Amino acid sequence: MARAPRKGQRSNAQVHVGFLRHAGYRWAWVGLVLSIAAAVGYVLADVHPRPNGGSWYGYTLGTIGALLIVWLTALGIRKRVITKGDWSLKAWVSAHVYLGIALVAVATLHSGLQFGWNIHTLAYALMILVVLSGIYGIIAYAGLPKALSNNRRETTQKQMVETLRSLDRQLNEAAQPLNQRQAAAVRLSLEKSRVGGGFFRRLSTNPMDCGTRRALNKLKGLSRKATEGEQAAIGNVTALLDRKSAALLQLRKHLRIRTLLGAWLAIHVPASIALLMALTAHIVSVFIYW
Repeated sequence: MARAPRKGQRSNAQVHVGFLRHAGYRWAWVGLVLSIAAAVGYVLADVHPRPNGGSWYGYTLGTIGALLIVWLTALGIRKRVITKGDWSLKAWVSAHVYLGIALVAVATLHSGLQFGWNIHTLAYALMILVVLSGIYGIIAYAGLPKALSNNRRETTQKQMVETLRSLDRQLNEAAQPLNQRQAAAVRLSLEKSRVGGGFFRRLSTNPMDCGTRRALNKLKGLSRKATEGEQAAIGNVTALLDRKSAALLQLRKHLRIRTLLGAWLAIHVPASIALLMALTAHIVSVFIYW
């Protein structure tokens, strides 16, 4: 029979409630109400031919949108302060997500769907980019950590690298009985099995130019013409290359998942800074040409 949690302790169900479901989806409801209110106001506002950024209703939504953007970008500062209660970090992140999505409705209605090649549309486009990258971040953190854990199988990245180094030492010793051409194939694995690199390189788990892959293909061809003694040595080397290929795949998958986890921040943070700059220019230009 399960025991009730002691006073001052939270149950497992309470501990594991994610930020999206925080407080019974409180901030999802707030964001929905804000979006609906903005839409109803847009329809009912007495502005002809329709509300736009230069109307009184456009200025109202613009002010709300600008305040939301400034508040949303403050999450980076908020993360450095750990508190509990209504404005805990979990509550703040929940509000950040749902109010960020609601911002799309507010900003779109503020614009009156009037776009052009100007600073105003640039600010809107950057806002959409920030929101979309944030949504990708939510999706990524919903599934990728589990995939990362399953791939690692309780092995750290440092241990994966050490496994590859150990296999290289074994390959170097096992290749000693091979002839010059066969040894040259093994050197492809020792010298050309690159891991990591640029962004797109880290997304690839089985690159075409992998030295270990090329070494296996060459040794399979050379084994057909090898003597009985050489075939035994090639068999030992091939077994090690198969193990190294599996170890490389594990490490490359590890790096790929970590890259996908961090990719959204590489867009989200710079785009947020650019959005603040474009928003400032947007507001200043509006007041100049009031």
